[in-house]
Amino acid sequence: MATEKLTTQKFKDEIFDYTKEKEWNYKGEKPAIIDFYADWCGPCKMVAPILEELSEEHPEIIIYKVDTEVEQELSAVFQIRSIPSILFIPTDNRQPMMQPGAIPKHALEEIINKELLSSAS
Repeated sequence: MATEKLTTQKFKDEIFDYTKEKEWNYKGEKPAIIDFYADWCGPCKMVAPILEELSEEHPEIIIYKVDTEVEQELSAVFQIRSIPSILFIPTDNRQPMMQPGAIPKHALEEIINKELLSSAS
């Protein structure tokens, strides 16, 4: 399973429609990771292959990529100030967790196991 491009509309349809709901209510059935990136961003280019590997190693998680240059509305909703920024979404309706910066694979694995897979039912 490869990472998927995520548009603002797809986010509203499949993850959470922030225009209609105020309280976080994740629509997905699998935990998700959203990578906010830009093509010109060096650290983003370092994280991208790691997320591709993780998408292969963890088919139980959906990994999305959001191009902050294209999806400016979605980037603004999450107040993205630095990239990469990675959003971790558990399935048990806990608040998503944002981590800014280029996170090494071992740290991503730790977050996945602690925050996403422990909550997946």
